[in-house]
Amino acid sequence: MKTMILCAGLGTRLRPWTESHPKALVPVGGIPILRRVADRLMAQGYDEITINIHHFGEQILDYVGREHDLAARVSISDERERLLDTGGGILHAEPFLAKDKRPFLVHNVDILSNADLAGLMRIHENSGRHVSLLVSDRDSDRKLAFDSDMNLKGWLNQKTGERRPSGLLIEGTDRLLSFSGIYVMSPEVFGIMRAYGFSGAFPIMQFLLSGIDGLRIGGVEQTGLDLIDIGKPDTLHRANLRIQ
Repeated sequence: MKTMILCAGLGTRLRPWTESHPKALVPVGGIPILRRVADRLMAQGYDEITINIHHFGEQILDYVGREHDLAARVSISDERERLLDTGGGILHAEPFLAKDKRPFLVHNVDILSNADLAGLMRIHENSGRHVSLLVSDRDSDRKLAFDSDMNLKGWLNQKTGERRPSGLLIEGTDRLLSFSGIYVMSPEVFGIMRAYGFSGAFPIMQFLLSGIDGLRIGGVEQTGLDLIDIGKPDTLHRANLRIQ
């Protein structure tokens, strides 16, 4: 199975570490977060890993080159000339992700969880959807809205009232769930992106919430999902306390 670990971000919330290192190599319990995420993916059957690089990308290349026990084929999607954001980064990695026309999983490098990553792939493959988003009922101001069949309707900031699309209506049978930063995509999305003018740098949520007719996006809820985003100093500290 194929996966992409998003590693190109600037990691501004983790300064001063990211003033001289990439976020992907921040240690959690003494082990770089990239290695922890890769180990989790490999343990669940993902044997082809694509990593995108930008910020201090040479350090990631050096690190991956030293990790000779990685039980996976690793490809590098190089964004050192221009940071392409999450959506643009996935599109740029098309040569690695679409070569066998099978779905691929995308995983933010700063997420640690007990997610059933193999199960998410199985559900997606049987869903007929273009994108399957791993979601859960966790405390968060920002929610994705799904209808009763778990089809994506939009996004809502419960604190500010901002919503996308702007006319999003929440009905009684709708579900408001938190996104995990983990999702599966079918390679057909690349053609859809290009057909609707997506290119260069853009966030993946811009594409997912674009309302493209025929784009099938659904949520997969995992109850009991234990997830921590180490992208901020306080959550990184909590992760280090939890993982000794």
